Amino acid sequence: MAKGTSSKKEFKMSRLLLLGFGFLGISIVWPLYNAYVPIFLKDFNLSSTAIGFVMTIDNIFAIILLPLLGALSDQTRTRFGRRMPYILIGAPLAALTFSLIPLTRSWHVLWLMMLNIIFMNFFMALFRSPVIALMPDITPPEKRSQANGVINFMGGVGALLAYFGGKPLYDADFGLPFYVGAILMLIACMLVVAFVKEDEKYRVKTGEEGLKFSNVYKKSYLDIKSNMKDVFASKDHSLLMMLLSILFWFIGYNAIETFFTSYAKYRIGISESTGALILGVFSLTFMLFSIPAGFIGAKIGRKKTMTIGLILLFLVILLTLLMGLGIEDKNLLTMVFFIIFAIGGFGWAMINVNSLPTIVDMTTEEKVGGYTGLYYLFSMSANIIAPPLAGLFIDKVSYDTLLILSCVFFGLALITLQFVKRGDVKIKMAQ
Repeated sequence: MAKGTSSKKEFKMSRLLLLGFGFLGISIVWPLYNAYVPIFLKDFNLSSTAIGFVMTIDNIFAIILLPLLGALSDQTRTRFGRRMPYILIGAPLAALTFSLIPLTRSWHVLWLMMLNIIFMNFFMALFRSPVIALMPDITPPEKRSQANGVINFMGGVGALLAYFGGKPLYDADFGLPFYVGAILMLIACMLVVAFVKEDEKYRVKTGEEGLKFSNVYKKSYLDIKSNMKDVFASKDHSLLMMLLSILFWFIGYNAIETFFTSYAKYRIGISESTGALILGVFSLTFMLFSIPAGFIGAKIGRKKTMTIGLILLFLVILLTLLMGLGIEDKNLLTMVFFIIFAIGGFGWAMINVNSLPTIVDMTTEEKVGGYTGLYYLFSMSANIIAPPLAGLFIDKVSYDTLLILSCVFFGLALITLQFVKRGDVKIKMAQ
């Protein structure tokens, strides 16, 4: 490509920060959902295994929809852009159904709660992949680790609002975190729609003939098929190994995220809101280190940064297990957990900030949305595997197996990551 062509992306921090509000909104919802919905489901006298399966219903929809929607949004052309229509439709409906979760608990109708969970997660899936794909759309490759650090910082702010704001709201009324969270998510996503403008080439004027939806739909499935072929086609298997690493570390992470409040309440004897607050400390340090983690990835290489993060997180979870077994004083153990999880947030930032840029930098601009979908295909697969697997071990053995399971999968992620040879910005720049 010739120098000075208009297709070269211009990096604007202000636009990136505005995009970060989309991540902020999404990150408000999930901490509240994962912290409190398993506790709500206990009201129905469900086993941990059954709760794990209920918590995967949403992810089954997501795993089907996210790759499709990533590829579909790549081909969509409207006067609003290619990503924005999905946000305009999905965000308001997701906010509405999220706010209905505590009401379905009050009504004590299990099938109604599960139905609402399905619809909520369908609408979340509808706009989440397009929001994520906006980052590489507006950012050049050499800036994507730093950019991902910025938007993960904003996501961390959302998680902090959820965890730290959620505790006093939950203690006052269990429905308040969901009502406030829904409003904040909707406002945040509408800021993205209002102020993040897509390139004119992705817009069509009113009256112009655009791509037919049926054709786009068919092409999206062809794109998904092509992207899956890419997973196994390369001789070095870098894409496959990277996706397996993502699968493994998200299994380890999601097991903890889903059941830690239950572990805190039923194993340690502290309240679920305090358990959520411990996760909030994890999110705080994740947020604080998100931007530095992006710069570290650009400086020493993404793979090396993620490796350090995995080692750190493995040691943190192992230490959590040992402290839980060795300390009987609840107050002391709670303080120790606050410290340990604070350290864990640093490791998770090093992993999470650099993973998506590694994936998207293995492909061309035209397939960024599809590869973003692959990222979520494997991360959401972890969401399907982790809750029922962790719940089964909890039911059959003890809550302590939750932490052992997490350590095992972080270890597997560390192994597979070492076989990744592409997608590192340092390597690309050196070639």
